[in-house]
Amino acid sequence: MSMDRIEEELAHLRRTTEDLSEVVARQARDIEKLTRQVTLLLQRAAEQEAEGSGGVVLGDERPPHY
Repeated sequence: MSMDRIEEELAHLRRTTEDLSEVVARQARDIEKLTRQVTLLLQRAAEQEAEGSGGVVLGDERPPHY
């Protein structure tokens, strides 16, 4: 393999690594955001259930009209 080809391949691999790093960073931010949203939704559902207001069906629970 010629030196030019090796340098070209190295440049390509560096760019690919940078692209993948950006993707991973974005996914980490998305996961963090979704985790916060799920936590808030679970808190709201627990509050509603504690208040007896219902409205949320979790798991295998049947709605009250069954």
